Amino acid sequence: MIIKKTITSIFMVPTLKFPKDALKSNGFINGYIKDDRKDAQYENAVYILFKPDDLDKFREFLDNEYERTKTIIEDYDYEDGYVVVVYQLNEKFKKDYALIRDGKYSQTSKAFQNEFPKSVKIIKSGLSKDELSLQSRVFAKSKDLIEFWEEKLGITFEDEYEVWSGWEEENEILELDKIKELCATETS
Repeated sequence: MIIKKTITSIFMVPTLKFPKDALKSNGFINGYIKDDRKDAQYENAVYILFKPDDLDKFREFLDNEYERTKTIIEDYDYEDGYVVVVYQLNEKFKKDYALIRDGKYSQTSKAFQNEFPKSVKIIKSGLSKDELSLQSRVFAKSKDLIEFWEEKLGITFEDEYEVWSGWEEENEILELDKIKELCATETS
């Protein structure tokens, strides 16, 4: 299932410090700041949507998460095997999360930026190489991203511009019915 990663997934979820590959191997779909099916929403929290293939393995992951961190607020199940785990975001980075919501990625604190890996291993055609992580490139306004936007938008890049798209609240809200629709059209 291919669902475009939310800004929440790219710039907030990694600060929760999940063990390597724990998300992917447990059916991680995306991170959101709200769940449209819930009347009450948690402040300064992320809603992480999973659709695990192996429920026993997922339960073990979740048990380990409850032991690893005190930031889980709750977890709950939805129909068709979907599970949401709600995490409290680190208060220390509250200003940085606000800057992310304002689309001011390069203005986030060094401490926040240090929460992300500097490089990632990319595997193509069986060969692996290290590349600067997406977040590092966005924070530093990397030359390749500047060139990408200049070409795509036909503009000359100004210093105050950022190299990642802005926050659109509606894209950051968990709408399970929409996700289920997307998944149904992919398999039909």
